[in-house]
Amino acid sequence: MSSSTIIPAHVAVIMDGNGRWANRRGLPRSKGHKAGTEAARAIVRHCREIGVRHLTLYTFSKENWSRPKDEVGTLFDLLVSFLKRELGQLVEQDIRLKVLGELSDFPLAVRKALEHAISKSSHCRAMTVNLALNYSGREEIMRACRSMIADGLDPKSVTEEAMAERLYTAGQPDPDLIIRTSGELRLSNYLLWQAAYSEFYFTDIHWPDFSPEELDKAILDFSRRQRRFGKTGEQIEQDD
Repeated sequence: MSSSTIIPAHVAVIMDGNGRWANRRGLPRSKGHKAGTEAARAIVRHCREIGVRHLTLYTFSKENWSRPKDEVGTLFDLLVSFLKRELGQLVEQDIRLKVLGELSDFPLAVRKALEHAISKSSHCRAMTVNLALNYSGREEIMRACRSMIADGLDPKSVTEEAMAERLYTAGQPDPDLIIRTSGELRLSNYLLWQAAYSEFYFTDIHWPDFSPEELDKAILDFSRRQRRFGKTGEQIEQDD
């Protein structure tokens, strides 16, 4: 990656295709999820190396509870194993772990592992890794609205800033780049508020095969774009 490449401050990823990756190889879906965990590990490390300050991984949506119980159990087991194995490395690399979503619905062992990792990495500042767990973009917005009502805000005080302060990502920049793997072309209820001006990158590659080199391709593509933030080309020329 050249020195002129623009590194996004915040990259968000919809990690799709673990099951399809496994099916193509005649393997159980659990093997696909395990391979996906290894891909996530490599992407976290690469983002730290190239200077991405915030990385958000869509790990488990509210809709995922409808999957077969054994598959959900496998996902939880992989998550706990990942946290136990990687926490030391995360802290050593000055990476803070945060969760976007409601922890209360998770089994005790999962919740405790997450709380431990969040606490142990809370002092880290070089990079933040957000795990979107038990997450729903619509639910997040409704949660923020309820918070404003509970705080007694009058209508004039209901601003974008007031909303942003009540989102799970409070204090973090919105994603510059959202990547979705495995050929799907939708947001799937992911970071709906935060994605207002994000750039999107879609690839047919299944998540377990999404390597650091593929991430570099996505960032290079992002770097070549002219971000408009709702302005027309004419307005940009006038503003520059």
